[in-house]
Amino acid sequence: MDTEGTYDPRSTRSDHVPRPAGPPPAGAVPPRPVSAPSAPPVPPVPPGRPGEGDFLAWLRTPRNRAAPGIWAFGHRPRPPEEPDRIPGRQLLSGALIAFLCGWLLWSLLWNQYLEGWWIFVEDWWLLPMLLLVPDDWKATQGFVAVSYLYYALVLTGLAIGFGRVGNWHEVWRRYGVPLWPLFALLPGVWREMPRTASWLEFVSNLYYVLLVAAVVAVVGRAGTWPMMRQRRTAPDQAPPEPQEDPAEWPELRAAGAATAADALAADARAGRMNDVDHARISRAWQSVQARPSRLAAFVDTVRQQGAAACAHPSGARDLPVRTGRHDLRARQVRIGTTADDPRNPYAYRGAGSALDPTLLGTSVLAVGPPGSGKTAQLVRPVVEALCLQALAGQAAVVAVGAAGAALGPDEAFDVVIRIGQPDSAYDLDLYGGTADPDAAAAMLAEALVGDLAATLPGGDSRRAATALAQVLGPFRAVHGRFPAVPELRELLDGSEAALGALRSALEASGDATQLRELDARERQSGRAGDAGALLADRIALLDRPAFAGFFDPAGEGKPFSLRALEHPLRVRIDLPERGHAEASRLLARLVLAQFAECATARTDRSLFTCVVLDDATQTVTAESLRGIQRLRSANAGAVLALRTLEDVPDALRTPLLGAVGCRMAFAGVTTWDGARFAEVWGKEWVEARDITNRQIIADEPLTRVMHTVRRLVTGRAVTAESVTVRRVERERWSASELAHSVPAGHAVLSLTTVRGEHAPPVLVDLRG
Repeated sequence: MDTEGTYDPRSTRSDHVPRPAGPPPAGAVPPRPVSAPSAPPVPPVPPGRPGEGDFLAWLRTPRNRAAPGIWAFGHRPRPPEEPDRIPGRQLLSGALIAFLCGWLLWSLLWNQYLEGWWIFVEDWWLLPMLLLVPDDWKATQGFVAVSYLYYALVLTGLAIGFGRVGNWHEVWRRYGVPLWPLFALLPGVWREMPRTASWLEFVSNLYYVLLVAAVVAVVGRAGTWPMMRQRRTAPDQAPPEPQEDPAEWPELRAAGAATAADALAADARAGRMNDVDHARISRAWQSVQARPSRLAAFVDTVRQQGAAACAHPSGARDLPVRTGRHDLRARQVRIGTTADDPRNPYAYRGAGSALDPTLLGTSVLAVGPPGSGKTAQLVRPVVEALCLQALAGQAAVVAVGAAGAALGPDEAFDVVIRIGQPDSAYDLDLYGGTADPDAAAAMLAEALVGDLAATLPGGDSRRAATALAQVLGPFRAVHGRFPAVPELRELLDGSEAALGALRSALEASGDATQLRELDARERQSGRAGDAGALLADRIALLDRPAFAGFFDPAGEGKPFSLRALEHPLRVRIDLPERGHAEASRLLARLVLAQFAECATARTDRSLFTCVVLDDATQTVTAESLRGIQRLRSANAGAVLALRTLEDVPDALRTPLLGAVGCRMAFAGVTTWDGARFAEVWGKEWVEARDITNRQIIADEPLTRVMHTVRRLVTGRAVTAESVTVRRVERERWSASELAHSVPAGHAVLSLTTVRGEHAPPVLVDLRG
């Protein structure tokens, strides 16, 4: 089936650099993957995949998107919060006291301690029964049965009355569980009970059974026993009808592709389909809906290949290993559980916390010290989720980190660039794959001197970009390519031999425009404020023996360009952090600048694309902030991880927090970092309770004596407590709370979607 080159396998072969596809025809919907080379059948879904190995159960589980950032898979919203909800401790203590009072009253009545106290009649509490039963029954066996029935009625009345007083209904509603242990134990009790046992023995045994059942129920609920957990999480509805069952692909059947739906449903029931297959084929079906002319080819491909149809160009249908929990139907990755903390909104407490492209599209900033879990609990799961979505034809990802940062195995990526390693199969295009000297100069200037822009004349890197363009343009006009790193360094240093050779070539070709650019560069060279010397010093960081053979514009080193992100690619870039820390920072800025330029310049924006920087130290500049702000409208995003906001220039810390939509403060942040987060998260109205104690001065002698005795016993004066409740405006999370109250393994996370929906900062347990 024709895909117009968008999903051709040549894009990810190790012997060919992925290249961007040409623009689609005017008015055409961008193509989606609907065919692929043959791939071997996928084995049954192993344990740890969706639905614990049951693909159909995973597929049929409802998704409830209650609020931004909530894990939608099987989510059940909490019942509405009761404003006058009785605290649990008070509720249980009141219920216990009511039970003891009822038990005491029954014991007094049964043991005849209350006989003749209020009325001078023996067995006064039996009067209703004695008045209703004829005298000639009192000597019969029926009277005994009626008596026990009456006792049961009185006991029931006491239970109902004291149950209402003790609010036992609320206790059961809040803490009760189904009485299945009772029904499981009763048959054994009946078998063990002697046939000659009296009614009293039967009641005693029944009491023991009820007591054991209550203990088992409470302990089972507190310990979340498997049977109880399965009972509570069992679906409320019967299996869906075939026309509503997603495993039967009703949308294909409704469009007349019943044969394709039958093939896919058969593979799903046989265990030959996984979550990536379902997401990938669903994506392909969206392309068919946009372009109905593809229907026949789509049906033919699916009929022949089944769940393996429309595969990713690499042929992979899953990642070699998954460390996170993913839901490709909702395109979410779970990063933790929202803590059941009073500071969290009621609807979020206990719910799963997840990220998806609608949140990543506003970009994410994560700040936390080393060891706080940024890489393992955030960066790795997000990269993994985007790689899975790339296999489904939904996304493209560029993961940037130091060598050995554990962003994923090599087999999980299509392109792995190991800068500074001779065995690297790919090289990084220093000029971003562009043929425009001005665009290449702007991206390269951002990488070379973006962190020093505030100290340059004019306060930005525009002069540096101009200086670069003055040598890049003439060089490309002569050689048909941009200069390599050593050649660029000589030109920026003002080498007479390099500039003279370039001038002679331009004069021979008669290119007056580029000759004028070169003349301007020679006039500015050596003047005060010229950026050429600084650029030469910075480019020298890449002109080292460790990088020999890299950044070759001639194409012999297979340079990879980020303009290939129009394809569903998985890219990992390993930076030479050890021994070349400054060069690594320069390259990280270069990748971020190229990504912002290439993501916004894409002709096909249907793929979500994201860059993930495991360490964004010294990569945030004024220009990169403007680029991050443009990503939201280009269906792209960025994930930036920082050890501290001190790694960002002071003037850019507040703009950075304002430019990203999702902010995450890990446990262990400093108070000055916490102050920035507290400022951006703002304040909220809360009820403040002021408690005042004042000493009571008694006037009567007896009261004074009682107060004196109480003071001698307790050691404190007798006081009266007054409570004042008022509404005040306080910070959602203060700097001190962020620095000292966030437990280890937790983080405070606020979210914003691309549609503008907000989620307030919540405390998330990243280990849950």
